[in-house]
Amino acid sequence: MSNIPSDLRYTTEHEWVRLEGDEAVAGITDYAQSELGDVVYVEVFEPGTPLTQFKPFGVVESVKAASDLFSPLSGEVLAFNQALEDTPELVNDDPYGEGWMMRFKPSDLAELDNLLTAEGYEKMLAG
Repeated sequence: MSNIPSDLRYTTEHEWVRLEGDEAVAGITDYAQSELGDVVYVEVFEPGTPLTQFKPFGVVESVKAASDLFSPLSGEVLAFNQALEDTPELVNDDPYGEGWMMRFKPSDLAELDNLLTAEGYEKMLAG
């Protein structure tokens, strides 16, 4: 079974979000990285780019496929995890920690209600 931290919220497209004060951090789930295989490249929109919930914020490429990344919340990109430029495999090794992809400023925290809890995400994966 995939690692699904209970303190995060999830999209149906397998992204996660964690609030840290008035900022948020996002990445892909353990399930997503295991399905993708070895991640070889991550690209996230430039800082200052507006985000819309469930719309793309970047791309992740693996040895198997390229996939859009979908923003868990609306807001504005603050930063990209620069470590992923040289070591994209951090996404595979630590998807909820060192493998985070984007830091952003959420504009509407009510959108959290549109996301899955850990329990809801686990149920979705179970089918």
